[in-house]
Amino acid sequence: MTLSFRSVAVVWGLGALIGTLCVASAGAQSLRGSRTSLDRQTRQAHGHDFTYLAGPTQLRRFVDAGLLVPVGDTRDYRLEKVSFPVARPEVKLFIERLAAQYRRGCGEQLVVTSLTRPQSHQPRNASDQSVHPTGMAIDLRRPAGRCRSWLEDTLLSLEAQGVLEATHERRPPHYHVAVFPEPYAEHVERLTTRGDRPFVPRAYTVRQGDTLWGIASRHGLSAGMLRRVNELRSSRIYPGQSLTVPVAR
Repeated sequence: MTLSFRSVAVVWGLGALIGTLCVASAGAQSLRGSRTSLDRQTRQAHGHDFTYLAGPTQLRRFVDAGLLVPVGDTRDYRLEKVSFPVARPEVKLFIERLAAQYRRGCGEQLVVTSLTRPQSHQPRNASDQSVHPTGMAIDLRRPAGRCRSWLEDTLLSLEAQGVLEATHERRPPHYHVAVFPEPYAEHVERLTTRGDRPFVPRAYTVRQGDTLWGIASRHGLSAGMLRRVNELRSSRIYPGQSLTVPVAR
C-alpha cells in the first residue's frame, strides 16, 4: 500500500501528539508515591539532623526540650485517634496554614489522623524509611468531592515547590505528608515578609529551653535563615551559646 505525502504527514502528526501526551503524562506529578519520594524524605530528615525516636520516653524528652510541640484541635482542624499529638514546630505551622485555607475553601475542618509516631508504635505495614518517628510527617484524612480535589491540588502545588512530599495511601484512605521543615519555613517567610526590609544584627544568648526554631519565630525569621547567618551545621544549640539574630529596623 502506498501512502500519500498528506497521509504520512497526518500519521506523523498524530504520532507526535501521542508522544507529547505520553511525555506530559509521565512527567506529571502524582500522589502515588515512589522509592524516589521516600529517598527525598529520608535525605531531608538526615539533612536536618533529625532523630528517629525509638519510643514514648524519648519522645517526651524531645517535647521537654522544645524540639517537638503540642498540636491540638482548633476551629480549622481536629485530631482523630492521634496517639502522640506532637510535631516539629514547622509541621505545626504547616497544619495551621493549610487548615485555615482548607476551611475557607471547603467550609469544613481538616482532619489529622497521625503525627509523630515513635518506632515502637509504627504500624506493621510502615516502610522502614518512614519519617513519622522524626516528627516531620503527618497523615490527613481523605475528604470527598470538591474538598478532595482542593486538597490534592494544594498538596501537589506545594510538592512542586519542593517544600514537602505527599502520598495518597489507600489502607486506610489518607494522605501521608512529609513536611520539609526549613524549605517550608522559608517558603512561608517569602509569602509573609517583604524582601526589602532592612535588618540590623543583634547578639542573642541562648537560654535553657530555647530552640533555634523558637528563637527564629520570635524574631519573625525562619530557622534556616538563622542557621545561615550563624553558619550552623545543624539546628542544635546549647545554653550560653551566642547567636547573631537579624532584627528588622
